[in-house]
Amino acid sequence: MALFSTPPTSLCILRLSAIGDVCNAIAAVQAIQAQWPETHITWIAGKAEAALLTPLLPDVEVIAFDKKLGFKGMKTVWKALKGKRFDALLHMQSAIRASLLSVGIKARYTLGFDKVRASDLQSWFTNIKVPSPQSLHVLDGFMAFTETLGLAPQTPTWSLPISDNDAAWAQSQMSDKPTLIVAPAASKAFKNWTAEGYAGVIEHAIEKGFDVILAGGPGKIEIELGQAIEQKLTHPVKNLIGKTTLLQLLSLEKEAALVLAPDSGPAHLANAVNTPVIGLYAHHNPARTGPYNWRQYVVSAYDEAIKAETGQLASKVSWRTRVKDPDAMQRITIDHVIARFDEVVEKEGLCS
Repeated sequence: MALFSTPPTSLCILRLSAIGDVCNAIAAVQAIQAQWPETHITWIAGKAEAALLTPLLPDVEVIAFDKKLGFKGMKTVWKALKGKRFDALLHMQSAIRASLLSVGIKARYTLGFDKVRASDLQSWFTNIKVPSPQSLHVLDGFMAFTETLGLAPQTPTWSLPISDNDAAWAQSQMSDKPTLIVAPAASKAFKNWTAEGYAGVIEHAIEKGFDVILAGGPGKIEIELGQAIEQKLTHPVKNLIGKTTLLQLLSLEKEAALVLAPDSGPAHLANAVNTPVIGLYAHHNPARTGPYNWRQYVVSAYDEAIKAETGQLASKVSWRTRVKDPDAMQRITIDHVIARFDEVVEKEGLCS
């Protein structure tokens, strides 16, 4: 049953992290804006995520939560919300930190996941349980919140404004060849593919007429993996790992012909600007966390790895079951990824 038959005055979104999930949640927020343009939306997000959201959603009030400050950070958010009461709070993060933060957010309704998707005691902090859709995907779970509010069902879309400066910078990194962006690292090393694997695919892409740019964040994992890839290459590539802002990375991926990435934020950023993505998966089910519009191009060892670890088919285990084997990504072979690369290039017409 829909909560609102007419547009509410104000809504609050609580989704703190991570970059990929926040990027997916943007589609749900923009769905609300499309059907209820007069509804004021406030979004509480992590510090890094807020820095991304503020310029991308100019009509949304974004409040940053610094998790490093602990309870002090929560008090800072509550102070920023003093005197505000929302028609509904969309509690989109099943994490105890987010639930504790929700205690200080005043709302008539607090929507959360139903028993299928809720975890970390989230159900204790919500009074409206959003029915889980048949689809496993995280984004479809977010879109279910909009339907519970009273919006008509719609296909997720993104409209992300790129500043002139970021667009010009990204264009300056391109040549007259199609560009493959390789964002090789996730925030957790176990999600990463091998340097040898990436180098093999990069060499193949160069032989097929592509320029290649390495991209990613400033973390030690990202930088070291990028350096390891470069050491295995016989052709030079541009390495921008740790040298871009998130908004520059978004702009870079928008200009690119194709992105190659593991289960990470850059995969979802590329999806949001409608650039084809080859996602590499082994630890999480790509049906749940893959780049939404490009799941058909995922290279996945998840089914194989989950069968080896549990003795069961992926369809028989819990939808959120994670493969624990730290070497699971090594089940993906260079030949698998090269074959997918060639398929995407042909189907998407990426080479003249």
